[in-house]
Amino acid sequence: MSHGAYAVGLLEDVEQNDEVLDYMRRIQATLDPYGGRFLVHGATPEVLETPWPGILVLIGFPDEAAALAWYRSPAYQAILPLRTRNSKGVVFVVRACGDDHSSTALADAIASAR
Repeated sequence: MSHGAYAVGLLEDVEQNDEVLDYMRRIQATLDPYGGRFLVHGATPEVLETPWPGILVLIGFPDEAAALAWYRSPAYQAILPLRTRNSKGVVFVVRACGDDHSSTALADAIASAR
């Protein structure tokens, strides 16, 4: 499945209590209508630069609009406090690069715009 956007959670100090377990049991139903699928869920990354003591959650969506619609949906907003009361971290949505992305072309575009 090709994804056009990602919801990323960099979470720390997650308390594995009943509220978090309830959140985990209910989140998939909030993702399904928006085509969201877990790509990484609760993995501890092998940190190579700058220490970071947390877990990673990566959810793929067909596009940025679907990712934002999921996050703002009443169904997700209803369960969101179950996570935010029991963890710290940052959550964001980001568009994926297209198959034709080139870091060289991006660098050249930035350089020419300066």
